[in-house]
Amino acid sequence: MNTKLIYYSLLELASVSAGSSARESFIHALELAQKAEKDGYKRMWLAEHHNMLSIASSATAVLIGHIAAGTEHIRVGSGGIMLPNHSPLIIAEQFATLATLYPDRIDLGLGRAPGTDQVTAQAIRSDRMHSVFQFPEEVAQIQTYFSTDNATAKVRVPFAEGLKVPLYILGSSTDSAHVAAAKGLPYAFASHFAPAQLHEAFTIYSQKFEPSNQSGGPYKIGCINVIAAETNEKAAQLATSLLQLMVSVISGKPDYVQPPVKVSEYIKSLFAHPALDAMMRYTFIGDKTTVKQKTKEFLKATGVDEVMAVSHIYDHHDRLNSYHLFAEIMQEINRERAGKD
Repeated sequence: MNTKLIYYSLLELASVSAGSSARESFIHALELAQKAEKDGYKRMWLAEHHNMLSIASSATAVLIGHIAAGTEHIRVGSGGIMLPNHSPLIIAEQFATLATLYPDRIDLGLGRAPGTDQVTAQAIRSDRMHSVFQFPEEVAQIQTYFSTDNATAKVRVPFAEGLKVPLYILGSSTDSAHVAAAKGLPYAFASHFAPAQLHEAFTIYSQKFEPSNQSGGPYKIGCINVIAAETNEKAAQLATSLLQLMVSVISGKPDYVQPPVKVSEYIKSLFAHPALDAMMRYTFIGDKTTVKQKTKEFLKATGVDEVMAVSHIYDHHDRLNSYHLFAEIMQEINRERAGKD
């Protein structure tokens, strides 16, 4: 019996549904965090995206503060901050502020993708491509600002020095695996939309991991899409909102999260399209039994220490229910792993 318990967490993008507003998405995100806290989720991460109708989490650090202020113990962080968009000094100041306000609850996940299109990325920071190539060095700069060894430096974030703000490397390719391994940091892979290099990246990370002050061994987080409901039929219909969203992104015509539609033969053909099928390899749709089986297969195949779920669902209450069902699934899986059932 495998007794290793698996943490479960959620990734939030403050999704904006058609007919709704960013304000409503922020209110819904906090309600989700409060319910997730009761359901045993370890952390909620907010993702940085820009210039997208369906995503309102662009001011990521501000939203992290909003969520942390309305919860008690769930960890809250970035999934992630796209570091080339920012000055390492400013990020250190922002997250030191958050960690001072909410001690031992703030995570700093760092990635190097733009989180938007190239035109918008240029508007965010004109020299971002230089920073992309300097990503490992800029991660090191942030670590320096949080170190007590920086106390005599000319450039400091004085109240950051010695604070506990764990860093995580995010990625969707093998490049990020090398960075996470070399720095001895936990590693979160975006397998919910870019699964192609998941297994190769995890292998590289595990084999090349160098212990650090933060982590004595590899720590892997795998991201999955979860759309759970009381029946497979209901879940399949809810999933049509995710399908419409992904089609809009691929076609270059991003839109709000749309209401679910009938699962017609045409919709089934879209789900089976090679490009979408590849992107949605780790999209688990169905009732508890179906999603549980797919989740167990994912855990066995990847050996992750933590699974992070994201649910693009049009209706807020359906989304809350999906996350609640997934929490029940993970609790059942962990009881089975512990040999308690």
